[in-house]
Amino acid sequence: PDLSYAVQQICLYMHDPREPHFAALKRILRYVRGTVDFGLQLYASATTSLVGYTYADWVGCPSTRRSTFGYCVFLGDNLLSWSSKRQHTISSSSAEAEYRGVVNVVAATAWLRNLLRELHSPLSTATLVYCDNVSAVYLSANPVQDQRTKHIEIDIHFVRYMVQTGHIRVLHVPSRYQYADIFTKGLSTALFEDFLSSLSVRLPFAQTAGAY
Repeated sequence: PDLSYAVQQICLYMHDPREPHFAALKRILRYVRGTVDFGLQLYASATTSLVGYTYADWVGCPSTRRSTFGYCVFLGDNLLSWSSKRQHTISSSSAEAEYRGVVNVVAATAWLRNLLRELHSPLSTATLVYCDNVSAVYLSANPVQDQRTKHIEIDIHFVRYMVQTGHIRVLHVPSRYQYADIFTKGLSTALFEDFLSSLSVRLPFAQTAGAY
């Protein structure tokens, strides 16, 4: 998951790469070499609830002004699914960009809920979806619509249906706890490493224990 955003960004230029893109690619390869022993750690978890985080970097692309959205989904304490993609359309507001991100993570968690049911491990509680945009959270439950939201009306109805049926709850999360940031934009080293630890990407326990 730590490479998702960097790889997604470099792939945008794969048909017409330039010198800066090759430099970025070499930086990615150096990172892979330096973290070759790291892995996604899985643990026994006391809970089996699904929790998702979603974020969109509004008009983050300087050339197309399209937004990049990302999400991650946890099953209990373990990271189960993640994504980093550029939106296909241009969003006219940050709330619209964030709401499209909410739609994507809701669709992903709906698929995971169905999969768990088929595996005879159905979930009895609603999936919590965390977003740091207050307007996007409001749209998920507010029945009022106007011209500003008409072009995302289908998305709004889909999320509201999932909320009304008790499968999803869309909640606000402070930006400093928004783990999906790592899938949408470049971060400082300290913040990147902090989120990386929260996603359980680290050295195997045996190697970590042996270092002391």
